[in-house]
Amino acid sequence: MELLDYTETIPKIIEGTSLFDYDLVIIGAGVGGHGAALHAVALGMKTAIIESADMGGTCVNRGCIPSKALLAAAGRLRQLQDKEALKALGISVEQVQVDRSGVADHAQGIVAKIRGDLTRSLERLGVAILQGWGKVVDPQKVSITQGGKETLVTARHVLLATGSYPWVPPGIGIDGQTVFTSDDALKLAWLPPWIAIVGSGYIGLEFADIYTALGCEVTMIEALDRLMPTFDPDIARLAQRVLLVGRDIETKVGMLAQKITPGKPVVVELADTQTKELKEVLEVDAALVATGRLPATANLGLESLGIGRDRRGFIPVNPQFNVLKEGSAISSLWAIGDAIGTMMLAHAAAAQGRAAVENMLGQGKTVNYRAIPAAAFTHPEISFVGLTEPQAQDLGQKQQFPIATVRSYFKGNSKAIAEGDAEGLAKVIYRPDTGELLGVHILGAHAADLIQEAATAIATHTPVQTLAEIVHTHPTLTEVLDEAFKRASLSLTKP
Repeated sequence: MELLDYTETIPKIIEGTSLFDYDLVIIGAGVGGHGAALHAVALGMKTAIIESADMGGTCVNRGCIPSKALLAAAGRLRQLQDKEALKALGISVEQVQVDRSGVADHAQGIVAKIRGDLTRSLERLGVAILQGWGKVVDPQKVSITQGGKETLVTARHVLLATGSYPWVPPGIGIDGQTVFTSDDALKLAWLPPWIAIVGSGYIGLEFADIYTALGCEVTMIEALDRLMPTFDPDIARLAQRVLLVGRDIETKVGMLAQKITPGKPVVVELADTQTKELKEVLEVDAALVATGRLPATANLGLESLGIGRDRRGFIPVNPQFNVLKEGSAISSLWAIGDAIGTMMLAHAAAAQGRAAVENMLGQGKTVNYRAIPAAAFTHPEISFVGLTEPQAQDLGQKQQFPIATVRSYFKGNSKAIAEGDAEGLAKVIYRPDTGELLGVHILGAHAADLIQEAATAIATHTPVQTLAEIVHTHPTLTEVLDEAFKRASLSLTKP
């Protein structure tokens, strides 16, 4: 592949030894851009970061952080409302009251703290924070527009880390009050008695958890032929029973919300996904659109450089995160995170940012996406790393190797039983001929924390026979995985 080098196209604009204002200019101060900036400074690069809105990007301001603050409140509320579980522990709690505005203020307070911490961490290390809209003029020059004034800066390398925004399908009207995306839902401005949630992925599941804990009725609408289509089928089935059916959440599967009209009431027109025939009309108090996200890559100057984006707006890159122009890598222009769409998770963006920075300094770093875990912070939590069972079966068929699975259950775990929180399972997918770990999926208490052991094992290529020999603390929830690894090890094909 040809490497397009633009280094010689930038004139010497400042006196001294450097041709450039900065070694690295990053457009976007989300988790990916922030992580890249910290790593660049640690490696001796003079760095600037450009942000047109709030420091911290989607994760800190409109995603991971405020949603987890709301979920923390929802989790506490569920515990206090579960009279039977508390009685079993010898605890009696009288009427529980919820202050909606207090819950919302808690979330925004956490956001403000973390946003401030993030900003101060950059300032403390000498990263220049440049406010305004950044556009690439050429692969080593960026314009920054703020208040009608334009400033130009140059850099040896430019990194695009511009994040994403909620996708609203055609036919859905958004007013931010009765029909809204997760951006507005996080404000928790009101509690609709009956809310339709369009989409059964991470965002839809987490908000269903929040709204039902706060006393709202929920109807979940999924256009595909099964709920939670991105999850392993076994986990999705259990999650449906525990998180949806167990909370009396109505579900509409294979139904397309082809038109949603804001108002009082909100009118939701549901059609068969395949035939597009109108099947049902709902009149609800509110609708949350949780149908995924699109990259925030418009108006970055890419088109003027002849750099195309795909039909959804993702920026093409090579495995080292160089931006591609007609299939060739540009040596000084890079992109990471939601802007490239490989794995739209904050921690994936951070890993990509670190790798990209090292590649700017001549390394050949890539990211092992199979070893990056993900989680939904519902109650109980869902987490996974690696392949689902259908994905593993497909890979096994292509590469001619066998696939096996084992399961272990929280109901057999001493810690889970003692805490009265024994709903859940861990599923391990592996090769019975070699012991290679292919995927792990967990639904249960603290699943988001438990998955890291499996992620580390996949990253380090540790087989199940080695994992089975590792001693786990007793009594802890980690023994759920310990049991699964031991079962997998015992089932390995004997040489």
